[in-house]
Formats: sequence, C-alpha cells, structure tokens
Amino acid sequence: MLMRKFFKKFKLNINVLFFVITSLTIFLLAFFYYKKTTSQIILMQSNKIKLDLSLKRVSMDLKNLKSQDQYKINKDLESKIKNIETTYTKAVSAYEKLLDLKIVTKKTEKFDSTFANILTLLSKRNYASAEADLTTFEKEIGTEKQKILASFQIPVNTPENNTPPGSGYSSQLVKSDVGDFLVGIVAADLNSTRVIVDTASDSDCKNDCPVLSLGDYVSRSGAFAGINGSYFCPADYPSCSDKKNSFDTLAMNKNKKYLNSDNNVYSTVPAVIFSGNSARFVGQSLEWGRDTGVDAVLAMQPLLVSGGNIAFNGDGEPKRGSKGNRSFVGASGSTAYIGIVFNATVAEAAHVLHTMGIQNALNLDSGGSTALWSGGYKAGPGRNLPNVLLFVRK
Repeated sequence: MLMRKFFKKFKLNINVLFFVITSLTIFLLAFFYYKKTTSQIILMQSNKIKLDLSLKRVSMDLKNLKSQDQYKINKDLESKIKNIETTYTKAVSAYEKLLDLKIVTKKTEKFDSTFANILTLLSKRNYASAEADLTTFEKEIGTEKQKILASFQIPVNTPENNTPPGSGYSSQLVKSDVGDFLVGIVAADLNSTRVIVDTASDSDCKNDCPVLSLGDYVSRSGAFAGINGSYFCPADYPSCSDKKNSFDTLAMNKNKKYLNSDNNVYSTVPAVIFSGNSARFVGQSLEWGRDTGVDAVLAMQPLLVSGGNIAFNGDGEPKRGSKGNRSFVGASGSTAYIGIVFNATVAEAAHVLHTMGIQNALNLDSGGSTALWSGGYKAGPGRNLPNVLLFVRK
C-alpha cells in the first residue's frame, strides 16, 4: 500500500518534471529563434541601408562623372576638335586660293592682311569668328579673280585662224561655238620629231620630290619645244605637306622607266602614248600595258577630244569650271601639238581644239604650273615641275 502511494506520487512528479522540461525547451527554442530572426531582420535592415547608401553614392558618382569628369571633358574636347578641324580645313583652302590669286595678280596686299587677321583669331581659339571671316574671305578672293580674268584682252592684231599651224609655233585667235579665244600652239611632224616625257625623278616618289623648270628640262634633253605635264601636288600648298611635288598618274620617261606603275594597274585616267610617227590616246590607263618600245607615255585627265569629237563638256569640278590658262597635248595623224588655250574653262578648251580640227587632245596641268616653250618661254615659267612633255629632233 505504501509502495503503491510512493510510485503514484513519483509518477506524478515525473509528469510534472517532463512538462516543465518540455515547456522550458519550447521556451528556449522560441527565444533563440526569436533572437536569431530579430538578428537577421536587423542585419537585413542594416544591409538595406548600406545598399541604399551605395546606390546613392553610385548615382552621385555618375552624375559627377557626366557633369565634371571624363564624360563632359570628352564632349567638350570633341566639340573643340571639330571646330579646329573645320576651321583648319577652311584656312588651308582659303590660303591655297590666295596662292592661286597671286598667279594672276601681284596686288594681293589687302587679302594678305585679312588672312593674317584670320590667323590671329585662330591663334586665340576664336573659331566662330575665324570661320565666318574665312567664308567671306574665300568669296572675296573668288570675286577678285573673276574680275581680273574678265578683264583679259586678246592682244590687238592677233591673227584669226581656226586651223593649227603645219609646224612651229603660232599665237592665234580662234573663233569657236563658245566664244573667241587666244591659243598658243606648237606643231611638230612625228616623222622628224620624237615626243618624250622627262621627269626630275627616275623612280616613284611620294614626298619631297625633285622638280625642275621647263627651261631646264628643255636644255638637258636638247628639246626645241616643251610644255608642263600632269597634275601634281605643289610644295607651297599646305594640303600637300606630306606629298610635296608628287604626282600619282602613270608616266614612262625618256629613260624607259615607268613611274607610278603599281598605282595605275586599274586606273581609269586617260593617257597618251607616242611611238614612232603616231600617237595613241586611250580613255583609261588600264588599257595600256608597260611596253618600253614606245617613246613616251603620260596619263592625265580629262580627255578633251577623241576621234574628232568633243569628249569633255564639264563635270562640276570647280577648278575645271573656272577660267584659266589650259595646257594640252594633241595629235592629228602624224602631227603632234602642244599648247595653251588662254582664259578658258577646261570644257571651253575642248570646244576650241575641236573647232581647230585637232582629232585627239588631252588636258594637262594648268594654273601656276602652266608653261610653254618654243625657242624660249611663250608662257610661264610658272612653278618648277616634276614632269614635262618635250619635242626633240630625231
């Protein structure tokens, strides 16, 4: 009986103890879970605050970068570079036009002074004013040049003749369908005359190329007549600073050396080939090989007359469309011609030569390079030249 009471009481205590332990365990688990959850919440809130601060800092950094660092600096620099490039290009163009004006007149003091003022503006980085002044400057130079050319008068008592001479030099008035023009022309019989190309360099030259006057070429080759050759890059042009006195088109000189051959394998530039008592004009240099059995090869543009027909009526290129002294080389049968049509556009020169009955003709360089020799200078001497066409006795 006593034992039964003891065990009954003991069982009760065990149950109470189990309840207490279980309750305590649940409480502790709940406490630790709460504590951990609270810590996580606090940590998450802390991380969110840190993230917000980081985002704000990045946003501020980006704003600062755009407003005062590389972004804005690069935009400003880009604008400055564009202004410099624009005004530099216009300044180069204006200066070269001033050089062209000096060819037709020595009275350029006003323009020299204006250009000096423009350079002062550029040195002060006043690009807007410089660009505006350059635009006005170029227009004024164009107007002055046209005024001078318009005042050109064919000398009184110049004989009128619409046919070329049979031989030798002639200065004559030609009446064409586009007006009256002064022509200086040399004719030579290819049965007794050899046409050659003489070059100051005997090989390809890309910059700082040698040049000679037409008179020097005539003298060293024993020629009786000569004329300036193909387009080249004059040393006094700023745009030619890295290709001074170079020319790009095909030529075979008197030493049978082809120049610029690699550049002209597929060239569409016309060319003239002299061989024996004949001349051949091709519409494209690529139509011609590299035969050294001929006397001369010179590529140039444009072809003026081909097969008795006018081959050029203008192409919109400003320099060709303006008045100037136009050098040419031509041929009819076994007669070769070199000469100048004075105060004409290139298209007008084509009409004049067609009027004269010349069957084929090719344009040559003009402007400050124009030079014609026949027992002395008939025009020029102009600039020193990298290549020329010469008439020599056989």
